[in-house]
Amino acid sequence: MTGKQANGSDAVASQAAGAIALQMLEERGRGAVLVGVARVDAALEHLLQAVMAQAPARGDGLFLPDRPLGSIGAKVALARRLGLIEAPVERALSALRKLRNAFAHSSESASLADPAHSARLAEIYAEARTNPLWAPLEAVLAAQPPSAHGPLEPALRDYILLITILVAFLEATAQQLRPYQPPVVMGFSGVIRQDPSA
Repeated sequence: MTGKQANGSDAVASQAAGAIALQMLEERGRGAVLVGVARVDAALEHLLQAVMAQAPARGDGLFLPDRPLGSIGAKVALARRLGLIEAPVERALSALRKLRNAFAHSSESASLADPAHSARLAEIYAEARTNPLWAPLEAVLAAQPPSAHGPLEPALRDYILLITILVAFLEATAQQLRPYQPPVVMGFSGVIRQDPSA
């Protein structure tokens, strides 16, 4: 966030982050990437819905795959244009979209430790490490006993931390937003001023 941090956003994000990180430990390899980006996509959708007027009918489908906001790329672009996310977050979300596509369309076994993927994520991890939750969450993950998959690899640990921080803060931001009320709207009678207090 630019300027002052919104009151309570760090606390809300912190509460959710631990649970998200521990849930992500269940996943490995391709599954970790696909599930992680799906969680980010859902949180981004929730963020956008927080500033939109309620749909006129249930299931209007704006976020369905073949509709205008059906792709994570469209959601990222709109969130940035509305000023809901900063440029570094936009870059992180775009990199995750590309990573998800690479993993989803790869016929070979893909790994987060592959040089192509680790290079794509290195700058994003550097930005994310400035988040105050990174170090405490890293300690939580380090304290977990090894799973049936073996010890947690550093590449997967960093990916889990990135996903956790993005999801927790997108959700915390969404909780503090209200639907946008434009000061004027177009009607057939002309431009209509709206009373924001109504």
